[in-house]
Amino acid sequence: MWKENILEDLEVGVLEYEMVGEFLIEIRKEFDRGNKKSAKVVELKRLEQGRMMMEEFMQEFRRAARGSRYEGRPLIKEFKRGINATIYQRLMELEQ
Repeated sequence: MWKENILEDLEVGVLEYEMVGEFLIEIRKEFDRGNKKSAKVVELKRLEQGRMMMEEFMQEFRRAARGSRYEGRPLIKEFKRGINATIYQRLMELEQ
């Protein structure tokens, strides 16, 4: 299991790992998790509606958002950024 305070434990000489290999495996797992999250964020930020129907775009957006750790306002901001400019403009006009 990955410890969040692993650097502190290393500094004071406390390790829960009996072998260096176990320690390296845990570090590799943590970096892999971070890489997957980063890839999801990049995918979300690159997603644009283009010629997709709104329903298709929403499905793609939901899929890309899962695992990105975006929620609330940042997620809404990405959704607005990705939709077709004409649709975005119409939505803004409705809010006035």
